[in-house]
Amino acid sequence: MDTRPHPALAIRTSLFETVVRQLLNTLYVTTEGAYLHLDHDTVRMEVEGETEAQIPLHHLGAIVGFGNVLVSPALMGRCADDGRAVVFMTRTGRFRGRVVGPQTGNVLLRKAQHEQSEDPAAAREVARAIVAGKIKNSRRLVVRAARRAKDGDASAALEGAKDDLAASLRLLENEATLGGVRGHEGTAAKAYFGVFSHLVRQQSDAFRLTERTRRPPRSRLNAVLSFLYTLLCNDCEAAAEGVGLDPQIGFLHAARPGRPSLGLDLMEELRAPLADRLALTLVNRRQLTPDDFRERDGGAVLLNEEGRETVLVAYQERKQDAITHPVLDQEMERGLLPHAQARLMARHLRGDLDQYIPYLLR
Repeated sequence: MDTRPHPALAIRTSLFETVVRQLLNTLYVTTEGAYLHLDHDTVRMEVEGETEAQIPLHHLGAIVGFGNVLVSPALMGRCADDGRAVVFMTRTGRFRGRVVGPQTGNVLLRKAQHEQSEDPAAAREVARAIVAGKIKNSRRLVVRAARRAKDGDASAALEGAKDDLAASLRLLENEATLGGVRGHEGTAAKAYFGVFSHLVRQQSDAFRLTERTRRPPRSRLNAVLSFLYTLLCNDCEAAAEGVGLDPQIGFLHAARPGRPSLGLDLMEELRAPLADRLALTLVNRRQLTPDDFRERDGGAVLLNEEGRETVLVAYQERKQDAITHPVLDQEMERGLLPHAQARLMARHLRGDLDQYIPYLLR
């Protein structure tokens, strides 16, 4: 008789103990000209020579600067030694770079990751699980909106999208190629964003979304989504590194220079739970209004400084919400989800789980 514990039970204990220690706050700095430097075991932020804030380092899991934010070499070195990332963004939220310390983790885990990413069948199965999670979570938001819809046209559109997403899931189940999996993901995303405006219950004219546009975003809702996806991708990339995985080697997303493919993979199933729902909440509660945006020549629409601050505060607060992970059956903070899923990915790649299990909304 096999007396070893079931893999899920082993994860349920060791994973939760590990990731709880990893969930620390992220310091977002949006003040132009801010200077961050090391002061004993704290980060001191100065603006025009005046101290604006001083935060103990042990409270921080990462530091993210937007625009003209200066970080002293001593602080970067200390963060690298501690395993704390320092991330640089443009004012509009476009990723510039990350400063991290030496790579850690089990070299055998990274070797298994690289080997399985090169195996068409193994890569397809991981990608299929990721896409299935993404479609199911997107469909859950559509189903909820369809139940509340009062307008006949909106109700019909949402019901149609609900059926289209279900059809994509059925086709995905029997898809034999990685290219086909990517194709179903694209089809499902088009159906989802085609009705995303119907999920907006307030300020619908100002926050209409006819299609998903990214570089640059060409509507207010696109701008919010792009900004949140940037924040989420950074969290997923850090989570992958935190468990010893290579964030550059993914399964759904092909490897490209400078692309955090595994971070993007982990983000897919978490878009709806962590980013899309928050974007809709901010709009539907009028926490964001048209005054929080600015337009550039050429049609680009971007969050202004006040808008970015509103989103950043809401994102950090949302990460503190308590949820119950459906696989681990443990209560955890929502911000732990990227770490939990990265750990599940590592367990699968090591052979402790037969398949990768995506996070699903309840």
